[in-house]
Amino acid sequence: MNLKGIFTALVTPFSGELLDENGFEKLVEWQICEGVDGIVPCGTTGEASTLSYEEHERVIELAVKVARGRIPVIAGTGSNSTKETIELTQVAKDLGVDGALLVAPYYNRPSQEGLYRHFKTVAESVDLPMVLYNIPTRTGVNMLPDLVARLAAVPNIIGIKEASGSLQQVADIFRLTKGEFSIISGDDNLFLPMMSVGATGVISVVSNVLPARMAALAKAFMTEGNREKARDIHMELSSIFQTLFIEVNPVPVKESLYYMGMIEDKAVRLPLSPLADSSRATLLQVLKQYGLLRRQP
Repeated sequence: MNLKGIFTALVTPFSGELLDENGFEKLVEWQICEGVDGIVPCGTTGEASTLSYEEHERVIELAVKVARGRIPVIAGTGSNSTKETIELTQVAKDLGVDGALLVAPYYNRPSQEGLYRHFKTVAESVDLPMVLYNIPTRTGVNMLPDLVARLAAVPNIIGIKEASGSLQQVADIFRLTKGEFSIISGDDNLFLPMMSVGATGVISVVSNVLPARMAALAKAFMTEGNREKARDIHMELSSIFQTLFIEVNPVPVKESLYYMGMIEDKAVRLPLSPLADSSRATLLQVLKQYGLLRRQP
């Protein structure tokens, strides 16, 4: 599997307390039509932490069904339990995904050696391409470059979604792995600078709402070699990069999709809550600026 380009970290739409299966299928089809390179269901943006096991499985199943092999499906299957991670990853494999995204175990805060053993054990237990996910602001642990280099030697660990916010860390991973290990940005606003030090793609929140423009940014830098064009697209998107994180992800992006008319319910599950009125006012203004406001508040 080629980890290059735009992989959308999909939201999970709800209808009241239930999954909105039709809405989810429409989102997947739209993403494919807009030219993204892959989709990532059941990640942070997909509210995986508040999906039941049955819902988690169903979302992955729907993503695979709609994608039909046209683009890769990389399912979030990570947990802070190694046993549970193995079980979720095996289920995802059985459902036909192309790869798994494994977040660093959260809350229990393992050491670097504990992280190594966790990921190595999962990789050896399920024969599936795996992408590490480093996001210390949510997990409480940082996967250091030396650790990533050790894990890169495990045959089916093929890359890392790097969301530490450190360009130096990205550069160190690239250097230690001799550029042979895929590095994917976990931050939309750092995608362009990360490409300059070795990243080959992004698992994107912003591509939920502007998939074609994010694809154009990747193409300008990586395919056309036109850094000035890539910079201009980055600047064009800078307002929405900021606004979709005005409050915790995925609350702003889900409200965006609702006001775009792409989903019928902007609900998030507790403990998340709807946008504050002041944040919503800012979001609506930015959506209007980008020509995305199609449903009146």
